[in-house]
Amino acid sequence: MDFSPLTDALASKSYEKIADICDDLMLKVAAEGIAFQDEWPYVIHLLGYYYVNDINSARFLWKSIPSTIKDSRAEVVAAWKIGQHLWTRDYAGVYDAIRGFDWSQEAQALVAAFSELYTKRMFQLLLSAYSTISTQDTALFLGMNEDDAAYYVQQQGWTLDPASRMLTVKKQPLVTEQKLDPSKLQRLTEYVFHLEH
Repeated sequence: MDFSPLTDALASKSYEKIADICDDLMLKVAAEGIAFQDEWPYVIHLLGYYYVNDINSARFLWKSIPSTIKDSRAEVVAAWKIGQHLWTRDYAGVYDAIRGFDWSQEAQALVAAFSELYTKRMFQLLLSAYSTISTQDTALFLGMNEDDAAYYVQQQGWTLDPASRMLTVKKQPLVTEQKLDPSKLQRLTEYVFHLEH
């Protein structure tokens, strides 16, 4: 089985393409009638779905994995643990599942990239949902200890009240780019011309 497109994507750190590449390869080998389950990179496939935030597809992939593989490959089960925590929105559990397994060489970079991306997603969630939040809650969402979480968000402009251990969220200014549609400009011109004459 030729996994070169997948290995190329992993080597170039094009993690956003992993899920699509795996889907295409799986369809290709299934259409050719090749038994692929024993050597399929399920861990990478699951992690690829997590990277693009496609938890539903990850669930369907998990359901399609033969039970013999689930029983014999601990790393596949560990990857699915991340998915379970994502599905239930157990933010701290996602980080625990990531840190709770000794990942293989081929999965380490993708797991690290997903963890970093997930932290950024959680920061954006906190940014949009809170005006003040405790350092303890922030640490849970960001998968860090309280001091590291406070430092991380302070680098983003948030302020910490040391007495109450509450963080004040600094909202990012919204940059809105007004797009000028040529057809709207044309209609406005015609309207103004009509009013003048």
